[in-house]
Formats: sequence, C-alpha cells, structure tokens
Amino acid sequence: MSEPLDPAGQLGPHPDSPGTGRPPGTRTADDAATPAAGAAAAAATTSGAATAAAAENQDPTGSGDQPSSPDSGGHAESGITGSPRAARRRWSRTTLIFAGALTGLVVLALISAAIGQVPTSPAEVAGAFLHRVGLDWGPMPAHPAGYVTLWEVRFPRVVLGMLVGAALATAGALLQGVFANPLAEPGVIGVSAGAAVGAGTVIVAGGAFAAAWSVAAGAFVAGLGTTLLVYLLSRSNGRTEVVTLVLTGVAINAFAGGLISFLLFSASPAARDQIVFWQMGSLNGATWQSVNVVWPLTLIGLAAAIWMAPRLDLLALGESAARHLGVDVERLRRNVIVVVAVLATAGVAFTGIILFVGLIVPHLVRMLVGPGHRVLIPLSAIVGAVVLVAADIGARALVHNADLPLGMITSLVGGPFFFWLLRRTRSRSGGWA
Repeated sequence: MSEPLDPAGQLGPHPDSPGTGRPPGTRTADDAATPAAGAAAAAATTSGAATAAAAENQDPTGSGDQPSSPDSGGHAESGITGSPRAARRRWSRTTLIFAGALTGLVVLALISAAIGQVPTSPAEVAGAFLHRVGLDWGPMPAHPAGYVTLWEVRFPRVVLGMLVGAALATAGALLQGVFANPLAEPGVIGVSAGAAVGAGTVIVAGGAFAAAWSVAAGAFVAGLGTTLLVYLLSRSNGRTEVVTLVLTGVAINAFAGGLISFLLFSASPAARDQIVFWQMGSLNGATWQSVNVVWPLTLIGLAAAIWMAPRLDLLALGESAARHLGVDVERLRRNVIVVVAVLATAGVAFTGIILFVGLIVPHLVRMLVGPGHRVLIPLSAIVGAVVLVAADIGARALVHNADLPLGMITSLVGGPFFFWLLRRTRSRSGGWA
C-alpha cells in the first residue's frame, strides 16, 4: 500500500501504520518535535539540504524524487537519506543545472560585450579576451577602436553586472532563509532605501556634477547605517524577533521614502534628474575601479553565505528545534543581516536600485534544486549574474542607441514572473504558509 499524503500534500508515514509503537489513532504532543529533531540531527550530519527539505515537508532530495513505496517493486527508502542511486541522480541533475547556468552566463557575457555602437561580434569578443590572457586564439576586433572599447567600456560593465546580480541574489536567498519569508529581499531591512537617501544627499549637497565615487560612497555608508539602525531598533532583551525586524524595516523604508521626496523637492532640476535616474539603476557608469571595489565584498559575502548554509538548513525546522541542535539563532540572524547589508550595499552603490533580482532568483533556483542552502546559495549567485547580464542586454538592445534603466527592465520582467510564481505555488500547494 502506498504511503498517504500529509495535509501539505507530501508523502509521509501514516501515524497509524505498524511499527509506530502505539495503538492506532493515538498521537502524542512530541510527535512534531522529538522525531523531527532526531531526523534533523541525522540529516544535518549528512546533508544540510536534506534537513531543510524535511523541515519544509518538501522532497528531501531537492530534485523531485520521492521515496519509493513498498508496492513500487523496489526497496522502501528513508524519506531523509534516500538510496545511493537517488543521491547520484540528484547530484548529477544538480551538476547539470550548475553547468547549464555557467554556460548560459558565458554565452550572455559574450553577447553583452558585443552590443554597442562600435560593431563587434561574439567571436571577436572571445578573441580579444583570449589574446589578452596570452592565447592566440580567435579573431581580434576589426574596428580600430574595438579592442580598447571592449576592455575599457564593455568588459567592466559585464563584470560589474555579474557581481551585482550575484550579490543581490545571494542576499535574497539569505534573507528568505533566515526570515522563513518568501517575500524577503534586501529592501526589507532598509538597504535600498538607505542607499538611495545617501546617494541623494550627496547629489544635492554636491550638485548635479557630484563625483561618482562620492555618490557611491554615500550610498554604501547610508545603506549599512540604515541596516544597523533597523537591527538595533528591532532588538529587545537581547533578542530580535523576525516580525519585529520586518515591521521595523517597513517603517524605516517609509521614513526613507519621505527623505527622498524631500531631497527631490529641494534639489535643482539637474540634481533631481540625477537622483531619479540613480534610483532606476544602470550599469552605464561601470569602470574597472568600481569592479575592484565590488568584487572583494561580493566574494567575501558569498563565502560567508555558503559557510552559514548548514545552519540555515537547521533553522528551517524552527527556532526551537534549531537551538536544540546547537544553532545560536540570534548570532546566525545577526551574521546574516551583516552579510546581506555588505552584499546589497556593494551592489547598489555603483549601479543604483535594482529590484526583483533578490526576490525572484532564489524562488527560481528552489524550483530547480530544492530548498537546501548548500546548493541554493551558490546557484542563486550564478543565476543572479545570468539574470542581470540578460537584463542589461535587453536594456541596450530594446531601443536603438539607447540605454534603458536597468531597474525598469527587471521590474517589468520580475513583476509578471513573480505573479506567475505565486499562481503556480497556490495551485500546487495552496500558497505559501
């Protein structure tokens, strides 16, 4: 007889099945805690991804493979560990997804670097790169200014787009994991609004011709400061509740919105235009200097996120269960907020506000590989880079000889996509709990 469905629609053992050690129909108060904690402890030893999946009553393999029932003709498998064959199939699928994402990123990078007023082809882009690293492969750009244009204008733009996309997507995955909230993204804790206030203040104080580095520094400092303020205001008696943190972020975002309106009202027309376009987001001002600032912060944040991934998997069981398994929940939450602040401010400081990347990409990756953060976080970084490079291609290709705001492109695409994702989730499992 096949295993029954639990209320969430997932496969699970029936409480009245033989071997439970109690009469049919009885259920103790510890059924949802002690066995879950024991299963989580075993799963944490082998795979943090399996733990998070078990916590969320989803497929523990993260790949859509359900444990076979006794009647399926095979051996009944554990819902946590799975068989070696299922594990190999899961990891082979994950490897293929990683390879596909990396291949797509390389292809999109070549296409993005080939777009512009100086005519170049993707083959010439690849040739220019290979010749620069000492390999005499591929054609060089035929246009006299092609090589200089690639290395001084387009390559910095492509690299910065990859870094910013990876930073925002990683920050979104971290926040959704630590808040257990599918709507969490960097803007929830005030990073984007604070950075906009900082950039707007520098623009108004310095005039329309304020140096780009001054604007980026103002955005970075204000974004970090706003995040710190949200955390301190939401902290009480040595603890930070998720609901309080989110509501504090909403209040700070509203206050920051008022400050931005005041800056727009008091700015000169030229400075006002600059503030408005900065909030729309763009990679138009990318330079190697800005790349050299962003890449160390992004790599450090990504490494810290991967290091925290096993604890996030345990936190998916709930705060009480995670504490029983040795997780310092308050320290984990504080560390996640710090890492998110660094990633998000490093991203928006040089590009302006770019919406929906941190919200959409983690959901898309969960659809592909499941909720385990050990795989979710690095793949989110790669897919985030893919999404932002693709959006930048659209920003430059949709209108001839025009550079559309990048935030506008991500919002126009991300809004309908998120609505589709919401409808899909609701039709399959009744929505997000």
